[in-house]
Amino acid sequence: MGEKRPRIPSCWTWARCQDNGVPDPESKKRWAELFDKLDLNKDGRIDAGELDSGLTEWGVLRGELDEIVRVSDTNHDGGLDFEEFTRYLCSHEKELRLMFRNLDRNNDGHIDVAEIQLSLRSLGVNVSTDQASRILQSIDKDGTMTIDWSEWRDHFLFNPLHSMEDIAHYWKHSLVHMFDIGEQLTVPDEFSEKERCSGVVWRQLVAGAMAGAVSRTGTAPLDRLKVFLQVHGSNGKSLLGGLRGMVQEGGLRSLWRGNGINVLKIAPESAIKFMTYEQIKWLIRGCKEGGSLRVQERFVAGSLAGATAQTIIYPMEVLKTRLTLRKSGQYFSIAHCAKQILRKEGLRAFYKGYVPNTIGIIPYAGIDLAVYETLKNAWLQRYCLGSADPGILVLLGCGTVSSTCGQLASYPLALIRTRMQAQASVDGVPQLSMVGQFKHIVSHEGVPGLYRGIAPNFLKVIPAVSISYVVYEHMKKALGVRS
Repeated sequence: MGEKRPRIPSCWTWARCQDNGVPDPESKKRWAELFDKLDLNKDGRIDAGELDSGLTEWGVLRGELDEIVRVSDTNHDGGLDFEEFTRYLCSHEKELRLMFRNLDRNNDGHIDVAEIQLSLRSLGVNVSTDQASRILQSIDKDGTMTIDWSEWRDHFLFNPLHSMEDIAHYWKHSLVHMFDIGEQLTVPDEFSEKERCSGVVWRQLVAGAMAGAVSRTGTAPLDRLKVFLQVHGSNGKSLLGGLRGMVQEGGLRSLWRGNGINVLKIAPESAIKFMTYEQIKWLIRGCKEGGSLRVQERFVAGSLAGATAQTIIYPMEVLKTRLTLRKSGQYFSIAHCAKQILRKEGLRAFYKGYVPNTIGIIPYAGIDLAVYETLKNAWLQRYCLGSADPGILVLLGCGTVSSTCGQLASYPLALIRTRMQAQASVDGVPQLSMVGQFKHIVSHEGVPGLYRGIAPNFLKVIPAVSISYVVYEHMKKALGVRS
């Protein structure tokens, strides 16, 4: 969506359906022309592939095309004949007309910025004037800063949204995206009261947890290599040397050591973070409904929610580090590892490295969110003036860059945390405090020593984001969560 969409064919603008559900002759003529344009192989039916090709060529907003074909294909032949095609257009235009009237509060035949804000606020979604303007500009083709019926219908003609709630959800989630890349510090998403009550929130959290589990499992070898180099890198281990040493010691399966508990902690961490975020959001904005947070408020709420979640699940972080670094036969299970730590080191061992971990939340969450919003807004202002949604590839790119910047800022604290978690299990390593670890690393390894293991950490970002996104989208479809 980097450029303003080309003007769509005139046959789309005047096609209309009478209130009794029967298309007038003019509509049937225009729809016939549209059907002929989309029926690329001229076999008398349109499949999802032809819809996608035609809409891409004309630059029209694409919805879930497979759903359109599936729902409208009454004879189940895998495509839409002319009758099925016109039935879909007639039915969907009636739904769009009702939504347009709902938004057009003063009944002047146009939707303006204020009406978008009011309508979304009534559905529990607060957007700024700037965000509402971007939403409007993505639909307004004639530059009047209002949306007339034709612009509204043409924009959503092939997007299977059936109610104002669907429209609100679509707009809201075009303004913010979140993917799990295996780190612990993303700011939670915003959800309306209706989404919370309907169960959408928990289905989305389940989808995110599954995406995180697959993503972390897929990149587990790189994660273990990172931890290995953080702890043993001062012994001259290189990237390939560390990988070779791990395989020689425990075989290929050893590359996934510690992954089990890394996946296991996703569910409690996500649930605690979300519930805490909602409580902090309520404290910041008060009890009035419809209050999504500004960027600064999201940073504060997200940081506090992340710190709370980390405080509760932190013993699992220590177990993950110990299991990741374990030698063959050292621990038989997660429970055995926990018992050994408790017996030999006491309860306090489960919170070693907690202070640098908590301090690290602030630079990571703050920089990650600030860079993400800055990059996304800069792209919209430079390349997407007529859109509120820069496209998924741009969002993935912004997320990757912002996460990388956040990691650069917080990585020394993460390294100190890992060494403190692991120091009792490594022979000949002094038991040092956070400040002691920092001085020890700088004096023995120099400033570059604070970034040991960062190479595999960066290498896993792109595959982790990609895997997480693909699985997340498939899980949302499987759980019935509309994008």
